[in-house]
Amino acid sequence: MKERYLPITVTIIVFLAIFLAGGAMFKHFLSTQVLGDLLADNAFVIIAAIGTTFVIISGGIDLSIGSMIGFVGVVVAHLVNLGWHPLAAGAAMILFGIVYGGCVGAIIDACDIQPFIITLAGLFLLRGACFMVSLDSIPISHPFVEAFADWSIPLPGGGYLRSSAMVMLVVLLGGMIVAHFTRFGTNVYAIGGDRASAALMGVPIRRTTVMIYAVGGFYSTLAGVIYALYTASGYPLAASGAELDAIAAVVLGGTLLTGGVGLVFGTLFGGLILGLIATIINFDGTLTSAWARVIIGLLLLLFILAQRAILGTFTSLRRSAG
Repeated sequence: MKERYLPITVTIIVFLAIFLAGGAMFKHFLSTQVLGDLLADNAFVIIAAIGTTFVIISGGIDLSIGSMIGFVGVVVAHLVNLGWHPLAAGAAMILFGIVYGGCVGAIIDACDIQPFIITLAGLFLLRGACFMVSLDSIPISHPFVEAFADWSIPLPGGGYLRSSAMVMLVVLLGGMIVAHFTRFGTNVYAIGGDRASAALMGVPIRRTTVMIYAVGGFYSTLAGVIYALYTASGYPLAASGAELDAIAAVVLGGTLLTGGVGLVFGTLFGGLILGLIATIINFDGTLTSAWARVIIGLLLLLFILAQRAILGTFTSLRRSAG
């Protein structure tokens, strides 16, 4: 159990260190206004990353997240312009995401195809579908969208907890409950730890795999809906590369890419670390956004090496004890 909680401990320490470093460098950085904006601006990535956490814990991967977010955005915008209520359009897309994800999981299990290959195909399929819906950005003009942008809870110190962040925190709690307090969650960890052993223990591999990718589809389409409402538009190139941000958030959150180890709660801090780096660069004003990618790449490398070292240490200790 110790190796399960040590990576997230490291993640939280890194998050606090970066946050405090930003406070030492810039005036007003340590404020609820910055924290509120950080949560709101990164809400859609964190939502998508929650679903990715389930996939990676199971030993899989999903490269179609960014394309799904873009596809959902343009379809929701198109449906709203046709007279649909944004909530109805969003619900229809979430249902589509669940079915799509379930089909991906079924193909992966039934055909024994690597998740990398099938989700890479999904990346191209969904991005191409974006341009079939529209080649240009589609604005969303609806009273609900305007109200959604205005909904917020005041925080001490002048900050606000905005609607997108509130949705993210609610589904984060739901993801934590599902992952850590249900039979399905236990099965996800079992498959990620050792698929063959899980099958011998009676874990329904096919059904669980279908459900894992259905959960991933739910979260990625919900992220697309939130992104569309937050930006009040749909754009066929939206969220390009967001799948890499989601995977980075999961890894920085302490989940092992090899599967079997990780906590959904850690993904929140992984996503916030990504946002903090971009925020510090914006506060500085002299650095370009390219530096954010460089720093994130270095952090990912350090985290992966640290995870390997931690896992190796616990393995050695267990062998010594045995």
